[in-house]
Amino acid sequence: MTETSTLRERYWKAIKQPGFRMLKAVERLITRYSEVGDKTFFEVEDFPWVRNLETNWSAIRAELDELLKQPEALPNFQDVSKDQYVLSKDDKWKTFFLFGFGFKQQSNCLKCPETTKMMEQIPGMKSAMFSILAPGKHIKAHRGPYKGVLRCHLGLIVPEPKEAIRIRVGTDIRLWEEGKCMIFDDTFEHEVWHEGTSDRVVLFIDFVRPLRQPAKAINNAIIKLIAWSPFVQDARKNLDAWERKIEKARPTNPPKQ
Repeated sequence: MTETSTLRERYWKAIKQPGFRMLKAVERLITRYSEVGDKTFFEVEDFPWVRNLETNWSAIRAELDELLKQPEALPNFQDVSKDQYVLSKDDKWKTFFLFGFGFKQQSNCLKCPETTKMMEQIPGMKSAMFSILAPGKHIKAHRGPYKGVLRCHLGLIVPEPKEAIRIRVGTDIRLWEEGKCMIFDDTFEHEVWHEGTSDRVVLFIDFVRPLRQPAKAINNAIIKLIAWSPFVQDARKNLDAWERKIEKARPTNPPKQ
């Protein structure tokens, strides 16, 4: 470990607890100034951009289908974000990142141009990825780190019976549907069960919660700080390292005779 990385770790440890206390205070402000209220699930009609996703979901599904032809190129979520080890230690939760807290994963976006274009049209979009759950996966109860963003899931592959694959947010339980979005606040305790027989895939999107001033300005500043935190920066490095590993492992085409 270098001296620079040691100092960096000491710095973040020193501000971690005060930072969490500050976020809790800001979350109370966010609840008060939220333009869409404070609840588990939201009406998708309150977000006009959802219509574009649901109308054109088949184009996103087509790009996903191409990615799924090379499952070895899809990292486990915890391979990218080490914090996810709390929730997942097996190989039953795969991801394919396009954006991570505002940072664009260029090589992945080039493989999914239509999806990328639609993501860039979402107001306040910060993260977007394909989330692939294998049968038997249970993501235990947990809560998201910050109320300043909301989460959207667009159902892409939802095997029957749908009732076998479900999400609980707070005390509310919902089922995914192909071509349909659900929007929820992940700071409510939530968990997922996959008791089906084949993979479930959603397009997972985090976007800035609509807020009135002054909460809007405060929220934007905090999101910028989070984007440069070790949690996000380390995930970016892990994703880059994974892509280099995959590229190195791919066989090169022999020269044509």
